[in-house]
Amino acid sequence: MSKAAPQAPLTPAVFHILLALVGQERHGYDIMQQVKSDSEGAVEMGPGTLYGSLDRMIDAGLVAKGNTRDPRRIYYKLTTLGLATLRAETERLSRLAVVARRQLGTA
Repeated sequence: MSKAAPQAPLTPAVFHILLALVGQERHGYDIMQQVKSDSEGAVEMGPGTLYGSLDRMIDAGLVAKGNTRDPRRIYYKLTTLGLATLRAETERLSRLAVVARRQLGTA
């Protein structure tokens, strides 16, 4: 991913992490719990997936380290590019869902 423009498609892990960070800085465990809640238990993200994804997302400019309120934890926050990328991916998935419903006859 480059830092220039929103990237799509996103992996499910990256999509869920970006979604978990909308409007709030979170630490790793909190992100994992939010992903589980947002997916209604369908997605349980482990630490390897989470921290590997976060490292790549920081490099891509989608996420940044936030304020350290607790020295035992690293907080992460959504960047402007991260929010734009999440919005673009959400729109892409919405358009794709419309096409899929039409093809399946459930529109």
